[in-house]
Amino acid sequence: MTTLPQFLATHPDTILIDITGTQGSTPRETGTFMLVATDTIWGTIGGGQFEFMAIANARKLLHGADGREMMDIPLGPEIGQCCGGRTQLRFRRVTDAVIRELDERRSDEAERRAEVWLFGAGHVGRALAIALSPLPLDVTVIETREDELAHLPDGINARLVAMPEALVKEMRAGAVVVILTHDHALDFLIAREALARTDLAYTGMIGSATKRATFASWLQREAGGEKEWMERLTLPIGGQQVRDKRPEVIAAMTAAEILTALAAYRVRASSI
Repeated sequence: MTTLPQFLATHPDTILIDITGTQGSTPRETGTFMLVATDTIWGTIGGGQFEFMAIANARKLLHGADGREMMDIPLGPEIGQCCGGRTQLRFRRVTDAVIRELDERRSDEAERRAEVWLFGAGHVGRALAIALSPLPLDVTVIETREDELAHLPDGINARLVAMPEALVKEMRAGAVVVILTHDHALDFLIAREALARTDLAYTGMIGSATKRATFASWLQREAGGEKEWMERLTLPIGGQQVRDKRPEVIAAMTAAEILTALAAYRVRASSI
C-alpha cells in the first residue's frame, strides 16, 4: 500500500480535501482527508457519488478551471445517496506548508493509536500482523527467534527478546496483547503477566478449550493467579462461529475481536 509520503513524492501536484464539518449520518467524520492528483487518489472521504463530486471539483482546481474551495454537500436522494446528513469540505493545493501540517496530524494520530502487541511471528502471528497493518494501530511483534521476524509487513515494529513476558510492564493502559508463540509454557508466562493487569483492552491466546482449561489450572495452582483473571482472557482467539483453522481466517476473526475490544475500552475509559 502506498504511504502518504510516497504518494506526495510521486504526485507533487495534488489537492487536499478535508472534511471540516458533518451533520447527521455521514460516511466519515470531521478531520478525514484524501488527496487527489490528476490520474489517481490517496485515501477516501466516504466513497459514492459524494466522493465522485469532490474528486471532480478537486481536478477542476488542479486544471485551473472553476472549482470551488469549499463545498457543502447534502447526502440525500438528490445525489443518489441515502445517509441523510451533510458534509462540509475544504479544498487546498498541496504546498510545503500543507505537507508540514499533514506530518503534524499524522504524528498526533500516531501518538493516539492503540498499542497492539503480538507475541509470536509464526503462521498465525504473521497473518495477524498482515491483517492489522493497514489499520490505525501501533503494532509490535515480539519473537525469541530472529528468523521469524524477517517476513513481517512494512509498518510493523519488530523486537527480538529473550524474555517476552517482561515486556508486558512496558505497555500503556488500553493496550492489546495477543499470545501466539511456539511454546505453551511461554504463552502461559506472558498471559500471567498480562492478566495481572486490569487496564488492558484485550488479552487473547491462540489455542483450544483444552488449552484454556490447562492454563486456568496452572494459573491458580502454580502461578498465583486469581480465578476471576480468566474472565479477561480470550482463549481461543477468533471466536467459535467460523470453524476454519487457516491462519488468514483466524487472523481476520481476531482482528475483528481486537477492534471490538478497543471500542468497548474507549467507552469504559470515557465514562470514568
